[in-house]
Amino acid sequence: MPDVQPDSQATDDLLSGIEALETRLADARASITRRFIGQETVVDLTLSALLCGGHALLIGLPGLGKTRLVETLSTVMGLHGNRVQFTPDLMPADILGSEVLETADDGKRAFRFVPGPIFCQLLMADEINRASPRTQSALLQAMQERKVTVAGADRALGRPFHVLATQNPIEQEGTYPLPEAQLDRFLVQVDVAYPNRATERDILIATTGVQEDEAHQVFSTDELLAAQVLLRRMPVGDSVVEAILDLVRACRPGDDTASDKVRQTVAWGPGPRAAQALMLTVRARALLQGRLAPSIDDVTAMAKPVLTHRMALNFAARARGDTLSTLIDDTATRITRRDIAA
Repeated sequence: MPDVQPDSQATDDLLSGIEALETRLADARASITRRFIGQETVVDLTLSALLCGGHALLIGLPGLGKTRLVETLSTVMGLHGNRVQFTPDLMPADILGSEVLETADDGKRAFRFVPGPIFCQLLMADEINRASPRTQSALLQAMQERKVTVAGADRALGRPFHVLATQNPIEQEGTYPLPEAQLDRFLVQVDVAYPNRATERDILIATTGVQEDEAHQVFSTDELLAAQVLLRRMPVGDSVVEAILDLVRACRPGDDTASDKVRQTVAWGPGPRAAQALMLTVRARALLQGRLAPSIDDVTAMAKPVLTHRMALNFAARARGDTLSTLIDDTATRITRRDIAA
């Protein structure tokens, strides 16, 4: 009779590792929400991006705490962070770094590389759409390959490496919308909305006194890297996998499973990266809610953050005032209800 002890031991180790990580994440989440009050969904989505090893695009009006959130995440997750304020005159070298010619005491000259702010573990790209396409493209290789090429030499970035970019949905004059290829490299889009009245009251009381709550470090760099590996080992049921595939494919106007509404509304739909992002983020959502495996409900919940920036409405839909948010919600509900019934 074959010995099944190693598999049993591996399963026990995985379960105990997930349970320990859930405890650490609850501590991290509590530390973040003490400084970023009343936006639990935003906190969970940005934490999910870090757990999955991905990048997040934060969309919100000025003054809603996006910078505060990123700074707090850097502290809590034990990451070395930098911030770049994107402006129209920002050049790629201002982000990546450049080589400078130095003269030694003996008169010899040599080039020395001066690294830019991208050489960190958590980069805040503030108002990324303010910079020119040439500068925006400097992030493409970094976000996908975790390295940059400067003066013909490849230079590795920090491990882990995450980009949290912000966009201001107003004052679009003079801005440069991100190209589809770069949008696709963001794991999730996080919409930061106005707080409700009760939350805004809590913010007033917490931030206008003599002292404010301080965040404390919960993870180290090595612990976050280990958590990212552990997340990828979490089991995902066949029903969840099928729901992810059904949802992504149903959002493509040329697919046989797409509804008439999708065909009439969507110019182009999500690619395979969307399915990969859903596979990762549903695990992260389960972890943050203290569950050992994701469910179909997680697919529905992560549909908008993962798919919105990977789709576009056609001209007729924009003229009618249709929104991707409503379309994705309707499609996700239809698909997941059908999969649950099956």
